[in-house]
Amino acid sequence: MVRVFPIHMDYFGLMKGFLLSPVETFRSVRETDLGESLKYYLVLLVINAILSAIVGIAMVSAVWATFASLSEQFGLPFPAVAGFGLVVFAIVMIIVQFIFAFIIAAWLHLFVYLLGGRKGYLQTLKSVTFGSTPAMLLGWIPFIGFIFGIWTIILEILGIRELHEMTTGKAALAVILAILVIAIIIIAIAALFFIAFYDVVMEMSPRQIAGI
Repeated sequence: MVRVFPIHMDYFGLMKGFLLSPVETFRSVRETDLGESLKYYLVLLVINAILSAIVGIAMVSAVWATFASLSEQFGLPFPAVAGFGLVVFAIVMIIVQFIFAFIIAAWLHLFVYLLGGRKGYLQTLKSVTFGSTPAMLLGWIPFIGFIFGIWTIILEILGIRELHEMTTGKAALAVILAILVIAIIIIAIAALFFIAFYDVVMEMSPRQIAGI
């Protein structure tokens, strides 16, 4: 029997569900409204931002003394500077990722619609927000975080399938096309910049090149 989450959802129960039994959990949130799905996503963002910020501070511990000496030169206590930086970093991450969820969902929904998904943009947005659970909870882990990014893509496919009532093949194709087209655009833009830079360098004299 599929558990249907009420208006006031059990967020941690949902996290466990999306990690361990995603199909049943997606079915349980079909009727969830926009507000509750965004609240869940905000909880994920806060958790991810805090953990990512902590890992970031830990990774620069090798140059901790350098930052400490610089802050002392400006008359600022290093703990206060680090704490303020942590808060700003976390807030910026939350805002940027929250906004991008709507953009990513809109882009993905274009392909979902082209492949027959007719349950509306909200269901696609829910696939993105709920499907991001693995990446948000565990993607901050150094060296293996990409694994949870792949896991998130798989969950988004399952989410599209369940919430739009599409076949697995069409759901997978929609997600893959959305990713592939963006990748092609990024590669094309990078190639254009590289060609432009190469042309500029080739037109410069050896002395100018040495001064770059």
